[in-house]
Formats: sequence, structure tokens, C-alpha cells
Amino acid sequence: MNKFPSRHRARPAPLPLLLWALAGCLWVPAHAQLQRPAPATTTTPQTAPAVARPAAPPSAVPVRDINRIVALVNSEPITERELRTRIERVQATPGANLPPAAELERQLLELLIVERTQIQWARASGIVIDAAALAEAEATVARQNGVTVAQLHQRLQADGLSLSGFRANLENELLLLRVREREVAARVRISELEIDAHLRQHSGAAALAQTALHLAHILIALPEDADAATVAERQARAADLVRRARAGEDFAALARQHSDGPERAAGGQMGLRSADRYPTLFVEAVRGQPRGALVGPLRSGAGFHVLQVLEQRNLNLPPTHQTQTRARHILLRPANATEEAAALQRMSEWRTRLLAGTARFEDLAREHSQDGSAPEGGDLGWASPGQFVSEFEQTMNRLAPGEVAPPLRSRFGLHLIEVVQRREVETSALERRNWVRAHLREQRTDQAYEEWARELRGRAYVELRLSER
Repeated sequence: MNKFPSRHRARPAPLPLLLWALAGCLWVPAHAQLQRPAPATTTTPQTAPAVARPAAPPSAVPVRDINRIVALVNSEPITERELRTRIERVQATPGANLPPAAELERQLLELLIVERTQIQWARASGIVIDAAALAEAEATVARQNGVTVAQLHQRLQADGLSLSGFRANLENELLLLRVREREVAARVRISELEIDAHLRQHSGAAALAQTALHLAHILIALPEDADAATVAERQARAADLVRRARAGEDFAALARQHSDGPERAAGGQMGLRSADRYPTLFVEAVRGQPRGALVGPLRSGAGFHVLQVLEQRNLNLPPTHQTQTRARHILLRPANATEEAAALQRMSEWRTRLLAGTARFEDLAREHSQDGSAPEGGDLGWASPGQFVSEFEQTMNRLAPGEVAPPLRSRFGLHLIEVVQRREVETSALERRNWVRAHLREQRTDQAYEEWARELRGRAYVELRLSER
């Protein structure tokens, strides 16, 4: 079977933001990315810049100005409408820390110019986005927003956006991604000697500054005015939790039941992050401790802390261990919306039977799955992280062994997934080298793309007309 290379759906994203979901915010070279200016250190007698405020909505821009040309790129115009649309899209991004209005306008115009030079180069080089690739991109945007393609079209219409304009933007984004792959990424080569050098450089004492930690945490809180008896009682509670964890009780279950910390619902897990993002007390306490080690109780102003080391590694090196999952799945490939609705209904019925114990997953897979794993009862074997597409893997990772997920839509079709087992294994020498190769290749690709995009922008004839408005 093909290895399958979801966003949390609190509420649907505004459609102007849907395109950003396709490429995780369109990748652009660093020199064209938005920058918030540093605070000014001197003043001039000139008029102070206007206070930043949101750009006017489209209705506030005079009709006669909306198609005004704000820049020419190799004689191809960028219009006021294109610039306004990009400004509104960025301003609609939740939590965006944006520069003042005039600077935002200048930076986004530069971004449009950089994109236009690359799109022109792609078309001149014969890069074409076929209908199948465009349809797949459209399905990806819909899937990432938790809607069907038909529902996506309805939301476009409701928001006053044309389907043709939406697809034209998708095509441009795909062109830019193809440019990066064809002109830059395909030329980056990483040698075995470079991998050896990287492993030597980031091993041993030199690795300390690049340490990443993943800790699980239980907090037994202390009130600010705690007397000696309360302090002793809370310390004893923390020490008892350490004892119970060392005796074999599940740390995550203890955290959910007893912790006063904000990570309680997640079983105390604080996430993999660089060491400088953890309290110094925690970093010093776990330094040199092996995976799975229990540390504590530790006293701080907040109370007593119990820690478990889930992972401790160099950010420039792969993890020493990894969690592998063995799963089964059933794949159906409906050809149209009618077939998809029927397939979803069938899969839901199969899941109901599986949960009731009246059917066996492997039997259903052999009979119905359209994947190459069907003869093996849908068994996908042991899979390491990153082996499947993200929408499949994220759903699989949320399942406990023995659980069956509701039907899932991916770029390959519809899936019914059951997790069979999980295990912890050491990362092999070959996997470590492959991880380093991919890590270095990504770094080199970013650097090479930055240089190439800057050269392309420098060779372009650009005429700015913002001042003519």
C-alpha cells in the first residue's frame, strides 16, 4: 500500500485565510517576510507617522481606485485590489503582530512583487499545474477546514468570493511550491561526509546548548501563607506520588488525579521544547537523567514538583527512541460525492459492528478494502512517525490500542482505522542518518531558495506607483 505521507476545528476559518492553510502560509524568502520595525531611537522634525489602524474594508476603497496599478513587474501590473486583498488577509490572522499601516502596505507589496517574479519564471520555464493537481489542492483546503469541497464552494459564495478567483490563487501557490522544488530543492545534495560531520559536531559536550526536553509534571500546590504543618503535609503527598510512580503506577494517571498544574488534563505532559523554555529548577534537576527517570519532590514558590523525563535530546539530532504504531485500515476510493456519502454510511455501519463485537476488522478489510493491504486484513505493519500523511497519522495517534476511529477523509480516499499495538524502539543508525540528511537538506534548501529568490527579484524590472495614488 502507499504510505500515507487536521486542524483543530474550533470554528471554521474565514475563507480569505483558507489559501494560507494550503502551504502553511505560503513560504517566501526571509527578505520578503513581514517584519515589525524596531522602535525608533531618534526623532526627526518631520511629521510623525500616523498611528497604525486596520485597512479600510473593500467598500471604503473608491471603485475608481480598486484597479489602479500600484506596481509593474516586468511590465505585468499589480493592482490596488490585489494589494488590498492581501492586507485584509493578513490583518484577519488571529494574534498577528503587525507593523504600522504604511509599513505593512510596503512590505506586502514587496511580497507580491517577489511572488510575481517567481510565477513569471515558472510559466516561462514551462511549469504547468494540471487539473488533477488543482483539484487535489482544493480538496486539501477543504479537508484542513473540516468541510467537503461542495461546502467549501458554498462558503466561497456566501463570502462573496468567486470560485474562479479562488482557483487562480490556488494555482499561483502551487506554481510557487513547484518552483521551490524544481529550481532549488532538487539541486540540494547532502553527502555522507556532511552527515558524519554533523553527528560529530552535535554530539557530546557541544550538544548542551541545543538540548530539548519533554517532561511530565505533577504540582502539589502550596498556599502563599502555608504554615509548617501544611508544608510538611504537601511534601509528604508529593513524595508518596514519587513512590507510587516508581512502584509502577502510570505517571499520567497520577497527574490527572492529583496534580494542581495546568498540564493536568494532558497527563502532566509539558511538550517537547528547548531547555531554556523550562524553569531552571527543572532543567538542573533532570540534567543527565535517562529517559523515564523520576525526579523530585522539588520545592519552589508554587509548591512541590514531581517530574518524569519523557525525552531529552539535542534539537539537531534525532530522538534516541521513537514510538511505533501498528494499525489496520480499510480504504474506499469513491469517485464522486454520491459515492462518498454512501461509503461514509457503510463505514459508519462497520464501525458500529466493530464496537459491538459483531464483526472483525480484518474480515471487513479483506472483503471491502480497496488498498493493497486488504489481503493482510488491512495490516499496515509497524510504522514510525512521519511514515503516513499527516491527516491519517494525527487520527491514528489519538487512538489507544483496540480503538477504531470514525471514518476519515484523506487525499487517498476514506479510511477506517484501528490501532492494534504500540511500542517504544531505539532509533536505528540508518534512521538517524536519514533524519540528519533531511534536516540538513531542509536547511540548505531554505538558504539556496533565499539566494535564488533575491537574485530573481534583483533581475526584474520593477516600477513602483504607490506614490501616484
